Amino acid sequence: MTNLDKIALMEKIWDDLCRKPASISSPEWHRNILQARERDIEKGTAKFADFDCARERIRNKTR
Repeated sequence: MTNLDKIALMEKIWDDLCRKPASISSPEWHRNILQARERDIEKGTAKFADFDCARERIRNKTR
């Protein structure tokens, strides 16, 4: 299978999953992280990064 074929297949799978989002449940740890982030925002202790900085940080972690 070529890379192009693989990408096309992934897109078909993604499209299918998007048609029925209610059938996909998030893990409990997702909720825990979101709640912690909301608390940080409410307390004024949340830290934010602009998109370019965040993208660079992610790139550096994946090298």
